[in-house]
Amino acid sequence: MSNSPAQANSNRPATLDIRLILEAVDFVLGSAARPVELHEPRFGERERELVLDCIDTNWVSSAGKYVTRFEEMCAAATGARHGVAIVNGTAALHAALLLEGVQTNDEVLLPAVTFVATANAVSHAGAIPHFVDSTWDTLGLDPAGLEAHLDDIAVRRNGEWVNRHTGRRLRAVVPVHIFGHPVDVAALGAVAAKYDLVVVEDATESLGSTLKGQACGTFGHSAVLSFNGNKIVTTGGGGMIVTNDDEYARRARHFTSTAKKPHLWAFEHDEVGYNYRLPNLNAALGCAQMERLLAMVDAKRELAERYLAAFNKFSGASVYREPAGARSNYWLNTLVLDPECAGARDALLSALHEHGVRARPLWTPMHMLPMYRNCPRSPLRVAEDMYARCINLPSSPFLAAGGQPSANKS
Repeated sequence: MSNSPAQANSNRPATLDIRLILEAVDFVLGSAARPVELHEPRFGERERELVLDCIDTNWVSSAGKYVTRFEEMCAAATGARHGVAIVNGTAALHAALLLEGVQTNDEVLLPAVTFVATANAVSHAGAIPHFVDSTWDTLGLDPAGLEAHLDDIAVRRNGEWVNRHTGRRLRAVVPVHIFGHPVDVAALGAVAAKYDLVVVEDATESLGSTLKGQACGTFGHSAVLSFNGNKIVTTGGGGMIVTNDDEYARRARHFTSTAKKPHLWAFEHDEVGYNYRLPNLNAALGCAQMERLLAMVDAKRELAERYLAAFNKFSGASVYREPAGARSNYWLNTLVLDPECAGARDALLSALHEHGVRARPLWTPMHMLPMYRNCPRSPLRVAEDMYARCINLPSSPFLAAGGQPSANKS
């Protein structure tokens, strides 16, 4: 089945019965107490136990056993050799870009449809965000569109690829696995190799997702994770750099710890570093959450199956299904309106909120934000179409117990 809603729904009538959508959502959410938030954490005795251990032992800052344990658990979950715990996902991406050699005025390619932190991290590195289009196949960056765009604007000068319109070096590409759905990384990797682009994977939404059995976070030279309060695993605020490169991991750990050289008492620093390390308190919370990662992914997939069943053959809208070959964590379930129903998006959002369902639209595409309007970009037709037609529905793992079980449980 095509994963392009624009094609799949083309024969449906131009109607959107909001009342029926509310009924379908109620069927999925069942008796869940209203308001139902978009994605909220759940903590138990294990989280309390580990956090209290930090307090009782006075190990609350960036040194402590839970920081190392959390790094090891995240590395194991992704299959990477190394994890470096960072204070949040934005800081992790900022540090990763710098460590990959991104310099001031370099251009970094990324999808226009992403959370603003992706573009902000590029800006923090002194580089220029260069926005490219997405594809309905994955909701993420479109490799074919990226290649066509680079074929048009990239030229070779002094051994480097530069944007012929700006003269700036094209240094890196940051794919984002939107809502937990893996990007077509094989096709992307081929384009990156053609243009000597380093791949820094934004896996902040995709912990627990895999593509052809390989975990998100291991397709690029480096990748970043996020543990914000709305992520599948949360530390309140936190991030992670993961990599298979031993030296890169060593540099990342040093660089994000103020570049302090090991010594019993002396404060010697050998470069300008960043104070980006994750505190032990947060890491303890993360360790307890990671113990339940597989169960939470299973629960979220069960919830996704109920959404998919509830909106199967629905008139005017459908729920987005994971790409072929992927096993998504379905971080946020996505309702896609038929093209002819896009004008009803805001009315539907208003009705859902009045109904106690905290749905939301996609993030405003980056090129529509005032600080990024003048950045270089490819044509962004799909990104703008997605923004007009997509709505995220409540996706907390515990909601899997709120409705009727799906007959098509994966």
